[in-house]
Amino acid sequence: MIRIQEILDKVSSKNKSANLELIQKAYIFAASAHAGQVRLSGEPYLSHPLAVADTLADMGFDEPTIAAGLLHDTVEDTSVTIDDIAENFGDECADIVDGVTKISRIPFDNKEEAQAENIRKMILAMSHDMRVIMVKLADRLHNMSTLDFQKAYKQKRIAQETMDIYAPLANRLGLYVLMRRLEDLSFKYLRPDVYNLITHWLDDHQVVEKRMIEKVVGMLKEFIHGAGIEGQVYGRIKHKYSIYKKMLAESLTLDEMHDIMAFRVIVREVRECYTVLGLVHQQWKPVHGRFKDYISMPKANGYQSLHTTVIGPDGERIEVQIRTEEMHRQAEHGIAAHWLYKEHGRINSKDLAQFSWLNEIFERQREESDSKEFMHSLKMDLFQDEVYVYTPNGDVKELPEGATPLDFAFHVHTKVGQHCAGAKVNGRLVPLGRPLKNGDTVEIITDQSRNPNRDWLKIVKTARARNRIQHYLRTEERLRAIQLGREMLEKEGRKVSINVARAAKEGQLAIVGQDMSFDSLDDLYAGVGYAHVTPRKVLNRLYAVLHPEDPQAKPKEEALPEPEAEQPKGKLPAGGVAVSGVDGVLMRFAQCCNPVPGDPIVGYISRGAGITVHRADCPNVPNMEPERLISVHWEGEEEVEKPYEAGIFVICRNQSGALAAIAQVLAEAGVNISTLTVKPLVDGRSTMHLVVEVKNATQLYDLIESIRRLSMVVEVVRDDENADSTVAS
Repeated sequence: MIRIQEILDKVSSKNKSANLELIQKAYIFAASAHAGQVRLSGEPYLSHPLAVADTLADMGFDEPTIAAGLLHDTVEDTSVTIDDIAENFGDECADIVDGVTKISRIPFDNKEEAQAENIRKMILAMSHDMRVIMVKLADRLHNMSTLDFQKAYKQKRIAQETMDIYAPLANRLGLYVLMRRLEDLSFKYLRPDVYNLITHWLDDHQVVEKRMIEKVVGMLKEFIHGAGIEGQVYGRIKHKYSIYKKMLAESLTLDEMHDIMAFRVIVREVRECYTVLGLVHQQWKPVHGRFKDYISMPKANGYQSLHTTVIGPDGERIEVQIRTEEMHRQAEHGIAAHWLYKEHGRINSKDLAQFSWLNEIFERQREESDSKEFMHSLKMDLFQDEVYVYTPNGDVKELPEGATPLDFAFHVHTKVGQHCAGAKVNGRLVPLGRPLKNGDTVEIITDQSRNPNRDWLKIVKTARARNRIQHYLRTEERLRAIQLGREMLEKEGRKVSINVARAAKEGQLAIVGQDMSFDSLDDLYAGVGYAHVTPRKVLNRLYAVLHPEDPQAKPKEEALPEPEAEQPKGKLPAGGVAVSGVDGVLMRFAQCCNPVPGDPIVGYISRGAGITVHRADCPNVPNMEPERLISVHWEGEEEVEKPYEAGIFVICRNQSGALAAIAQVLAEAGVNISTLTVKPLVDGRSTMHLVVEVKNATQLYDLIESIRRLSMVVEVVRDDENADSTVAS
């Protein structure tokens, strides 16, 4: 178990005037609070907060942070309160402990929701003081290092959460030392077979690798000292999880892995970095495409360094990183480096310009009420590597790898993204979904009449763009639902002599809305438009409000005089389509597949447009949101006055009488042609798109079979030409 004196020594070595009494007092307080408690390993519980504080001391944090590391579990696991912490150690320390304290006492419906909400709370706490996440990461690191004592299913769950959230977060914060340790520990439990294989392979080759590292370090020192440059050189084997990722990315076996060694040269000035780079490239041949200049173009977390891969001694590929001492501090400790040379006081995320991406996450967690959707967005932000592109003015913009011009448009400004009509990359028009590459110059073409649509969600890769598109769609859908609901109520009201507009103006409709638990008239209209409530039910209630003197007026459907049935020609036949247990819902037939009676069908709740009926085999159905699909069925067997429209696609040979023969088949079947389009092909054939009026699917397929028997017909199928382009929203 780590001793408190070791921690105090580390703190005083970095800051001679440090308030060691605060840390010593926190240690005594934590020891008393956790007295008698033990961990699953059998060790005293105090070993855990000591390990957390030790990690924070290694990273160079201030005394309140290290004290908070010692106290971080006292509120959750003992009778200590936040007020006790504040009284004994000050508000600064108490705020950090409060931010770190787990929320396990709050009930959730399931573990997934609990995890999502836990992360949300952590992100919110970070927005107030960045030191909260540092304590949380140090806490997770020690928990991962003692994971052997947990049950197998808990090991995998905790390791997966660490790999999904904590390790990527450490990476984005520039805490590379912490990230590597978290990744390797997670890897050990998620893929123990591969982890052990790599471990044994490294053990078997450690003598050879050690000799190679010593050889290359010696040569690098010779290069830089010979050029009169003072600097330090280090070499190491890459961590196990990075080796595994490389194996996967390049489909390599362990014996085929060559560039698993990384070397670091640390110099005093930026100009010396480029001098050393020239010396390395002069001595060893660089590998094409493996040079990255993060000095002139830093990463979002402030990381700066030159990276190059070369063919080193004995034909081995080796990676060399070159940086200054200041860059090295930033690279090893990331955000923690800001505490190494600062005056006493809290640092907020807003003070750190290179972590502006965090502020976007903070903003989004306030906007996004759905915890699962927030988790999805967070993972998008954390996992992806970066690409750097330019505006036409030469400004550099950083985006995640795989980002598109549409992502770039929303990154520039929300209004630019919303009205994006096209994009030029390096002066040439490109599709909005084309992935951007490092160094691309991107120009966005806007059109004020252009607005986001659902297809854009399939294009964008950034959480920011996705969030803005979804917000717009939700707003627009609600406006459409409100308008549709108002129109539906007014239309149905006219049938039974109820003036809905007047009732809304005079307040009677608002009374109905409140009675039905709607907060406002717009909410009531939207409820009707979204098919959450039927116009009949609303009008029943309104009828009762308008006729309070009528003893028969009750908020039931029979209170409303029955309107005469109205059937839109060609769309709703006698009987029509029904949803089990629901009446009065607005329905329409999808134009992408044109279902007719007899077709297997499915309903899709189209926000703002009632229910759209699709054929069950419509190509668009698999792309729809499953929770908005509902069961519908054909209802009634009476003959329809005007049949349904359906499409037929015909390929036939260009010969005299072909069109007449097809028309004759239709006439004999008593089927009318609504539209006909004929296009000649270059191979001596023609295509015909026919829209015909049929009573049901049986008649349609009998008709197709009759056309197929004609000698000049090459092929005939039901026409679903629009299936890829028309999807109900």
